[in-house]
Order: sequence, then C-alpha cells, then structure tokens
Amino acid sequence: MKKFFALAAVLMLCGFCVAQAKGGPKTVAQILDGGVTAIETELVPAAEAMPEDKFGFAPTNGEFKGVRTFGQQVKHVAAVNYLVAGAILGERPPVEYGGENGPDSVKSKADIMKFLKDSFAYAHKAVATITADNSTASIDSALAMARPRAWGWQRLSRGTGLTTTGRWSSTCA
Repeated sequence: MKKFFALAAVLMLCGFCVAQAKGGPKTVAQILDGGVTAIETELVPAAEAMPEDKFGFAPTNGEFKGVRTFGQQVKHVAAVNYLVAGAILGERPPVEYGGENGPDSVKSKADIMKFLKDSFAYAHKAVATITADNSTASIDSALAMARPRAWGWQRLSRGTGLTTTGRWSSTCA
C-alpha cells in the first residue's frame, strides 16, 4: 500500500511538471498576479459568506478594544489594494478610496463587496504592468517613501487577515 501511494505521488508530481513545461516559463506579471489571485479567491468568498448583519462584528472580549469590524476590515483591504495598485501604476486610483480605512460612504455589504471586487480588478491591472526590467525600479509608495515596484505586489499578495492568535493583522505597512 505504501508503494502505491509513493507511486501515485511521483506520477502526480511528474504530471504537474509536464503541465508546467507545456505552458513555458511564466512572466513576472503572471507570477505576481498569482499572489493577488490567491488572496482574492480566499477573501472574496469569505466576505460574501458573511451575513450582512454580521459585517458590524468586532470582538469585544480581551484585548480587542478598538479593532476594526469585519466590514471595516474588508474595506481596509480594498482601500489598500487601491492605494498600492495606484502606486505601482504611478497614478491616482480611479475611485476615492478614503485612505487606508476606505470611504465613509461605503457602508452596506453590497457596496463593500463592490468596492472589494473592483479593488482586485485594479490590483490585477497594476501587477500586469510589472516586468523583469521594471520590477526593481523605484515607485512612490503610498507610504511616502521610494520602494521597488515589486514591493507593491508583495503588499497586494500578502493580504490582511486574522493571525494565529485570533487578532486582526494588517500587512499593508
């Protein structure tokens, strides 16, 4: 039985390698876009699954005073997507993103979800412009210091979420 599983694992690995080889080498933008997609495919469904009446949830017991609500955290991720993608593109984001907390006017679940999904579309547009030649070129970051263009991708692909201790963690700084 162990030999069967070992053989199956080797065959799966070989199949994966052949599939990768058929597609040829990926571009820098394709690799970086995969990181944005990974966060998007986890965060968007999680936010969609949360009932609208729970978007105002924030832990209150323990050391959670002053943390963002679930909805505020989703808006924060979207706002940072816009902030960083705009820096990568060297332009002002196409929407008023309201700083790192998102715009005050975006309140309902439907509005927050649209803001989030649109921010990921903008993030995909931004990482599509990153090449091997420009990935280390300086950009003016949203944090007012020169950073390499790939820094922006790192911010977009790392996301924001709960840490293993159950505390909200933002990785945008």
